[in-house]
Parts: sequence; structure tokens; C-alpha cells
Amino acid sequence: MRQIILDTETTGLDSSLGHRIIEVAAIEVINRRITGRNFQRYVNPGREIDEGAKKVHGLTEVFLSDKPSFGEIVVDFLKFVSGSELIIHNAPFDVAFLDSELHLCNRQELGTYVEEIKDSLVIAKELHPGKRNSLDALCDRYRIDNSKRSLHGALLDSRLLAECYL
Repeated sequence: MRQIILDTETTGLDSSLGHRIIEVAAIEVINRRITGRNFQRYVNPGREIDEGAKKVHGLTEVFLSDKPSFGEIVVDFLKFVSGSELIIHNAPFDVAFLDSELHLCNRQELGTYVEEIKDSLVIAKELHPGKRNSLDALCDRYRIDNSKRSLHGALLDSRLLAECYL
């Protein structure tokens, strides 16, 4: 079974308000083993990044100014995730942003390209009801070293989630 552990970073919290993806990353897992195949791209959102979002991921408009648009990476992204089962922590958030970006590229919704989308936050809440189930809390619970995570980053967070999930 081919699974993709995926995360995004964004300009803000609400895709319906025009916020955009600024980083997308994914880790390939086959038969419960991390393969070493990854997908990671920074994306120029063509808009300002909310100050609160900058505090979370540390990415700036200056850093992203020479990066490709989502439209320029969409083919490679879809090629990487197509046919897989996606595992995403708080999936509705990331899927809303990805669907918005795909819509702007005249593409179908993410769910049409993949076999299934699983929300690891829902899984964690079922396994650990009444407890904190953030990625940091899961790393603590499963003794996954997240000491290099001073800021959120899509690739690092995908790697940590892959370890927690497995």
C-alpha cells in the first residue's frame, strides 16, 4: 500500500479569504516503511503573509519572491500524490487549501486524484480521547524527537507525522 504523509504551510488560516499555500511537502510510505522519496516545494503565493502565520513558520514574502507559483508545481505535485492514500494531520485544513489551489489551476478537487484521505488528528482523538493530540503532543507521547522543530515546516512536520503514524 502506498501512503503519502502530507503537510502544508499557508499565508493565513482561511483559504476562503484568499489565503494561499506557501509550502507543500509529502513523504512516501510503502508497506509501512518510509521510502526516502519526498516532495517539497516552496510556493510564491502572490500575496502578503499574515504576521501570525509568519510567527508559526518563519517564511517571508522576500524568501518566497523567487519561488514558483502553485500552478507551476501542480503537475509534479499531482504526479507524486496520485493513486495514494493521503495521511494529513487536521486534514480539512490542508485539503481546503489544496482544493482552493487546484481550483485556481482549473483542476479537480484533491480527492479525485487519490484513493483516500485520512485525518490523523481524528485517528489520534479516537486512540487518545480527552488528551492533547497536536503533532507536538503526539511526538511527546510516542517519544519522537521533535527538538529541531522550533518553527513549523511542511517537510519536517510530514516527517514527524510519518514517524508518529507508523
